[in-house]
Amino acid sequence: MELVKVGEKTYYIKNPTNIGIYKIDNENIYLIDSGNDKEAGKKILKIIEEQGWKVKGIINTHSNADHIGGNKVIQDRTNCNIFANGIEKCITEFPILEPSFLYGGYPFKDLQNKFLLAKETTVMNIEGNLPNGLEYFPIKGHFFDMIAIKTDDDVCFLGDCLFSEETIQKYHLFFIYDVKEYLNTLETLKSLQAKVFIPSHCEATNNITHLIELNKDKINEICNKIMNYCKNEVTFEEILKFIFDEYNLTMNTNQYVLIGSTIKSYLSYLNDENKISYEFKGNKMFWKVIE
Repeated sequence: MELVKVGEKTYYIKNPTNIGIYKIDNENIYLIDSGNDKEAGKKILKIIEEQGWKVKGIINTHSNADHIGGNKVIQDRTNCNIFANGIEKCITEFPILEPSFLYGGYPFKDLQNKFLLAKETTVMNIEGNLPNGLEYFPIKGHFFDMIAIKTDDDVCFLGDCLFSEETIQKYHLFFIYDVKEYLNTLETLKSLQAKVFIPSHCEATNNITHLIELNKDKINEICNKIMNYCKNEVTFEEILKFIFDEYNLTMNTNQYVLIGSTIKSYLSYLNDENKISYEFKGNKMFWKVIE
């Protein structure tokens, strides 16, 4: 982990999930997200303590386990408050909801791992509780009520609304809950002004135009692949296998629920846009493109 100063009051810790830091005075700081697990939380605390700072609060952009995994150890050791928005507050308080939602039922033991299931913490609603100098706004699509955080020294933390070129080239698919809202967020980002942008899984940058187009193009590409494959009637499981094969991905338990849920979101989007339809035959659900 590396501490990087990006504004008069703002820093971030380079990490697989970037961690934001905002100083409200010479001693106290707010964290933006907390890493993927207990060990990440401990490393964050070590960096904070080396600077002589104290954690006043944690703001979670959303409730995925890799963004709230350090919450518990940091809250236990500092007695800090944790803030989240809407449904994200509920899942951060009751993390079992994440693997349950992804699987669509009670998550069997192999799904109850640190990548999908964080530790429970006490969480406050973010509305009306941010310190002076910070504001938030919705960036829906990737997850239910995800937010971005902007500082008064012109740094914007973007959560998971943009994925890096390296991630897109290597994995092609990234988790999306609501494809339409994700595309709407990408359009909103085009007019967003800031000195520095920090997506959670990208390098800090002063220009996100290229990333916006890369993310949008990949979504459109996946939509087209699904529609082409649905020229004949196919089941969800057949579509899922096709996507994994098409992008040379390897199926495992986590990927099955993450990519499987994402493909279902694509199917919902394409159905709502009147591009594909479904029909039940022989107690199976088939998808087919609308000619």
